[in-house]
Amino acid sequence: MNLLDFSNCRLCPRNCGCDRKNSTGFCGCSDKLRAARAALHHWEEPCISGTHGSGTVFFSGCTLQCCFCQNFSISIEHYGKDITPRRLGDIFLSLQNQGAHNINLVTPTQYLPWILPALELVRDELKIPVVYNCGGYEKTETIRLLKDYVDIWLPDLKYFDSALSARYSRASDYFSAASEAILQMVRQTGKPVLDTSGLMKKGVIIRHMVLPGQRKDSLRLLHWISENLTPGTYLLSLLSQFTPFYKSSSYPEINRRITTFEYESVVEEAIRLGLTQGFMQEKSSAKEEYTPPFNLEGI
Repeated sequence: MNLLDFSNCRLCPRNCGCDRKNSTGFCGCSDKLRAARAALHHWEEPCISGTHGSGTVFFSGCTLQCCFCQNFSISIEHYGKDITPRRLGDIFLSLQNQGAHNINLVTPTQYLPWILPALELVRDELKIPVVYNCGGYEKTETIRLLKDYVDIWLPDLKYFDSALSARYSRASDYFSAASEAILQMVRQTGKPVLDTSGLMKKGVIIRHMVLPGQRKDSLRLLHWISENLTPGTYLLSLLSQFTPFYKSSSYPEINRRITTFEYESVVEEAIRLGLTQGFMQEKSSAKEEYTPPFNLEGI
């Protein structure tokens, strides 16, 4: 099977098999590469954003389309502009020239048949790491395909319970797919490598955002991480930034911000389990202004 064959698309675990020349699958994407913003971004983990910012490219569409997505205008409503791989390569070089510490690909999986050629076009000129910033819902075959292109993996690990992932992201197989994908990322990339200024050059950062009313699911994820990943082979980033967006109002149990108790109990369990290499957020991070404007800047 050719993963890059978009006439029989099987890039993500949904395995739609749709012919994107004539229709769209779950992600809603056609056979055109579409992006909504390319700019220096200062709101990633400190080892990614650094002092100059991460050279972040936000792609349209998404293989998950979570009901609470803060980027719903691009991930679900598909706002953006169609571009060529050549233009995307030029965008990468422009971000590097602006002083970006890395090239940060946000929700890129549905566009790999176009992103990989873009990276090839600038391989000799691009001197900064490439970050793969995704929802974690990936295939191990895709991770292997990216071995020579991606330096830093920045996946979410959203849910342990399949009932939750089915309800909020329409992906009952989320944990089985994401857990295997993350294990492959760690095996493939090795221990985190940071330079003398604290910028990451290589490695895996596992993100988990605590959801309202679901701290027990967060605790189960922490136990899975503790039992299945070797200390020192990844960094953990615990997020408190949940803000009710998109269709959250249709799900009363998550139509609020998380409480201090919910977040701190997850952080305390991480510490108790020895999961202390990584990052935690201040509760003040749960603000809408941390979502960047999607206005085609840099596209």
